[in-house]
Amino acid sequence: MNDLSLFKQFAPQIPEKFQEGNNAVIYTRVSSADQEDNTSLASQKRYCEMYASKRGLNVVGYFGGTYESAKTDDRKEFNRMLTFVKRSKNISYVIVYSYERFSRSGINGASIADELLKKYGVITLATTQELDPTTPSGSFQQKILFLFGQMDNELRRDKVVTGMKELLMKGYWLWAVPRGYENLNKGRAIERKLVISGEGKILKKAFEWKAYTEMTNVEITKRVNQMGVSISEKRLCRMFSNPFYCGLIVSKMIPGQVIKGQHQPLISQDLFLAIHDIRSESRRYGFVHDKDNENLPLKVFAKCDKCGLALTGYLVQKKGLYFYKCRTKGCKVNRSVKIIHELFRNTLEIFQIGREELEIIKVQLEEQMAGFFKTELQDAKNLKVKLSETRKKLETIEERFVIGEINRQLYDKFRSKYEKECFEIETELSKVGGYSSNLKKVINYAVDLCQNPLKIWDSSDLTGKRAFQKLLFPEGIYYNRELDRVRTTRINSFFSPIPGMAAVLGGNKKGDSIISDKIPALVTLPGFEPRS
Repeated sequence: MNDLSLFKQFAPQIPEKFQEGNNAVIYTRVSSADQEDNTSLASQKRYCEMYASKRGLNVVGYFGGTYESAKTDDRKEFNRMLTFVKRSKNISYVIVYSYERFSRSGINGASIADELLKKYGVITLATTQELDPTTPSGSFQQKILFLFGQMDNELRRDKVVTGMKELLMKGYWLWAVPRGYENLNKGRAIERKLVISGEGKILKKAFEWKAYTEMTNVEITKRVNQMGVSISEKRLCRMFSNPFYCGLIVSKMIPGQVIKGQHQPLISQDLFLAIHDIRSESRRYGFVHDKDNENLPLKVFAKCDKCGLALTGYLVQKKGLYFYKCRTKGCKVNRSVKIIHELFRNTLEIFQIGREELEIIKVQLEEQMAGFFKTELQDAKNLKVKLSETRKKLETIEERFVIGEINRQLYDKFRSKYEKECFEIETELSKVGGYSSNLKKVINYAVDLCQNPLKIWDSSDLTGKRAFQKLLFPEGIYYNRELDRVRTTRINSFFSPIPGMAAVLGGNKKGDSIISDKIPALVTLPGFEPRS
């Protein structure tokens, strides 16, 4: 058979997207808002329209028209243009002013243009760089131009980075003004004047609480927020680790270097180091600071009665003697470890009870705590009801979402809200649950410790001493230099009645070296965490 026309239906056909057409889109771009203000965008558009008219192309769409960095191809307008071109069946050309307007990402930009051509039959043309990308030589030239764009971009970046490094080495902060500061002179880095703001004065207290007290980050965050400075715990942690606040600058751009900044320090360098428990030595005065020293169990736990800040500890190397000291100027608290420890031992002795008093004190403690647990159990019951109601709400929105009554946005919003509420209620329940069942165990534990509290403290290692003293006095103790005595603002409620009971049952106890200013409800014990 000589007539082969009957077989043409079996031959591959020319895809519509590779067929010749004259429809085109125009893409314009500048790199920054400053460039957008001049005539660059308008000029690009005008030249692209002239180019299209000259070649008889029909412009069916405009994209870009704003500033988008071309260092990467993750650009909103650029991707919108690509989506439009790929979905359309009648676009044959993308027109740009120059190939660097299309992309400065080098080989990645070339790959995008190559994909448009080979997969969609769309040719990328530049008005200022005449070539035919459909030919081998034209395709090669186009790729070279994309690579030149990337190289130019990297050279510019290198120049900018070099300039930034030079400014950093001179102590200028180059980025957004950190929390706690304000800029009195807006402009370039060398024209800035960063000073401490009103917010900064409050944040300074946060640094002091972190260094000189045993407050947790959660407690510090809560207190700062109560003073009118809204800040998250995560943000506060980052601040504590940023040397900027003690007048220094560090940056990934100058690795391994610390530069004295041109800005006003919020805190001293010593305070910053104290926050991170960095051990320091002073040969001039001959003492060594060391937080984890077996000879200084009351460090931080003991506080100055005058200013409220935690006492630090140090060793006078020449004499071989340890001292506790308040760092606040004017407080004059600088007392030997021997004296402070003796006062604390006297305090522990008033909690001691004899064997013959054990059972009577246990019964009295159970009676005193009964009223408290009655309230806690009622609270637990109320929380369980609240938890059940919240879980029902969660189930309801899930059902409404499934049947299409609410959209995904509303579902996600309320789901996260109710899940958070459930978590918070469950947390509260974990604190108040199990009181009645564990009450006798805790009372037995407390009374057993009070058979010889002084021996327990003396024979424990550093960790044991800290745990025991924190158990007895959750908020620490205060040392009064004028009266040479210690007091506390809070005694664990399981222990607070014991000195009085023991005094009545066993006669006069030794000394009255401790004064309890206030006795709140139950405090933390193993397995017992009351609501805060």
